[in-house]
Amino acid sequence: MSWRFLRDLLSGVNKYSTGIGRMWVAVVFIFRLLVYVVAAENIWKYEHDEFECNIKQPGCENVCFDHFFPVSHIRLWALQLIMVSTPSLLVVFHVAYRENREKHHNQKLYKNPGEIDGGLLYTYLISLILKTGFEIVFIVLFYKLYSGFKVPRLVKCDIRPCPSTVDCYISKPTEKMIFLCFLVATSCLCIVLNLSEMSYLIFK
Repeated sequence: MSWRFLRDLLSGVNKYSTGIGRMWVAVVFIFRLLVYVVAAENIWKYEHDEFECNIKQPGCENVCFDHFFPVSHIRLWALQLIMVSTPSLLVVFHVAYRENREKHHNQKLYKNPGEIDGGLLYTYLISLILKTGFEIVFIVLFYKLYSGFKVPRLVKCDIRPCPSTVDCYISKPTEKMIFLCFLVATSCLCIVLNLSEMSYLIFK
């Protein structure tokens, strides 16, 4: 998957952000996007192949894997990255609208089209609310889907076509749990930054 579009989007938004907003962009780009591309993606790359059960009943391993991993951690993380970044497009589109309006009227209508004031302020606040909402939704989703933020070494499965309760082993559970905790920590940091930026803009 190419992340060039997301990188360009974050770079474009950076021009119109406050100081706290630039910190958010740095956290998303360095501690989330780069960590995902450089390290995390490889850890979950062969998760299905490395998931082993102590019985070779046809279909048993696949059913158990699907039960304990209904959605891959790494795909859910990728979806989260996309969802929390796209509300920033609202700001980019609003600034582009202002610039286009000035060209259409052939006169200076704003002191600075990228300055956060008037309608752009409301757009910016809406984007922050959406980003914060998506972060919270995905943290809850991770918690609900995987019954917490732990990755067990051993899971017991008794779903058909397994003939009885079988033991299944998850590969690299400690490493995966470290990255999962890192994911949750960076999500919480982003929520704090978004709330701080909202407070700054409202009480400014």
